[in-house]
Amino acid sequence: MNQFNDWKKNIDQFFGKDFFGDFEGFMKPSIPQINLYQYDNELLCMVNVPGMSHPKNVDVVVDHATLILTGRIEINHRGGHQLKSEIATGTFERSIDLPFAVRSDKIDATYKHGLLIIQLHRFISDATNQKPIRIRHLEDE
Repeated sequence: MNQFNDWKKNIDQFFGKDFFGDFEGFMKPSIPQINLYQYDNELLCMVNVPGMSHPKNVDVVVDHATLILTGRIEINHRGGHQLKSEIATGTFERSIDLPFAVRSDKIDATYKHGLLIIQLHRFISDATNQKPIRIRHLEDE
């Protein structure tokens, strides 16, 4: 074991600090898995959350142009000996960068059959709305 740690330390020194940590995303799947779809002024995010007994077990937060998901995936199966384990379980925290800022006051989220579906709407600031400005004619005053 000490030889492995020495080898890893030498590789990190040669290629840069935490060389193997840069590959973690390739080796370990992101949980929960998501699909993100963009429509004109809307985003639809489908989140794979199997085994969730109640939607309150997942927190969904929107911060400007970031969707943050935190929670726990638990698949409780009693008895028997597990032969294969391909479904990622455990606690998660995932931040998803969105292509544009979204409204925090207009979010719709539903959960059914293991899919959490989050509908987001583009934030359009009031600064883009054109308003006519009344011009006072000073000679009349």
